[in-house]
Amino acid sequence: MYVKPQMKKLEMYVPGKSTGGIKLSSNENPFGASPKIREVLAQFNTFERYPDGGTTLLKEKLAAFLNVEKNQLIFGAGGDEVIQMISRSVLSPGDNIIQAFPTFPQYEHHAIIEDADIQNIPLKNGVHDLDGMLAAVNPKTKMIWVCNPNNPTGTYVNEVDLKNFLDAVPTQVLVVVDEAYVEYVTAKDFPNTIPLLAQYPNLVILRTFSKVYGLASFRIGYGIGNVDFIQDLEVGRLPFNTSAIAQEAAAVALDDQAFVEASMTANTAGLLQYVDFLEEAGVPYYPSQANFIFIPSPRKLGLEIGAKLMDAGYIVRSFPRGIRITIGTKADNEGIIACLKEHLDMLG
Repeated sequence: MYVKPQMKKLEMYVPGKSTGGIKLSSNENPFGASPKIREVLAQFNTFERYPDGGTTLLKEKLAAFLNVEKNQLIFGAGGDEVIQMISRSVLSPGDNIIQAFPTFPQYEHHAIIEDADIQNIPLKNGVHDLDGMLAAVNPKTKMIWVCNPNNPTGTYVNEVDLKNFLDAVPTQVLVVVDEAYVEYVTAKDFPNTIPLLAQYPNLVILRTFSKVYGLASFRIGYGIGNVDFIQDLEVGRLPFNTSAIAQEAAAVALDDQAFVEASMTANTAGLLQYVDFLEEAGVPYYPSQANFIFIPSPRKLGLEIGAKLMDAGYIVRSFPRGIRITIGTKADNEGIIACLKEHLDMLG
């Protein structure tokens, strides 16, 4: 059977191992989700009905929460589907995207499917090189991805730098700022992007209910942008693409900001556990504004370090050049730190 030639360049996404240990590899919320979600699950009984294709209730609640217009929002089966929708709608063969390297791999994945080219701009000290990304813009550039905080490094672009960047990007080039981890951010100079939408019509923001809200299994994320662009995306959105139960769960989760605040506080404390250990041990790391921490491995021992943690009962995300560890419970963090102390010779 025939498929696009560029499909042969790709590999199927392989999720991190989820059994055989404590899973701290996918940046899920270790504290679960709002307990109020269970009430939704217990009362839901309209299995035979299609979901609300307009996502009406959730859209109204989220628009009020974010102080945006309802028609500035588009929902997907996780942020991944919104990435797919944007790529499918914007890119044509011969176009190119600009992204940091390394960053979230789905940007590149969907660009390749659309037969577009990728310009990878290496991170500087784990942070997006915005000057390098700007210098790479050419007449065929259609889109720039800014993952903020960046996955897998957890680093961030500050507000001044992002605004200067947006000022310099040609208006015909779409800038997508992926803020999947924004709720975990504590940095005072992190960009407040939503008000920037009025100033930059080529800006789109992505967020999700999969992380701090703990709804990863429901698969629901969203994009925020200017009205005309979002309505153009709606044309390509699959009908009924988010389930009825996911819409209800997200609406309830949004109302429970006390749970969100508790998760954020616990995450900050967990990050500090790692920072204290790494600073004391003299091990290099990337300061994180997310719910994970990345420990680079200049000697390319990341896979070996990950295997040691696996042997100890902890599943993390391993790369040749480092490991990404989801912040877990206090006990989880203590267990991983104890294991890392036994293998300090492999770190740094």
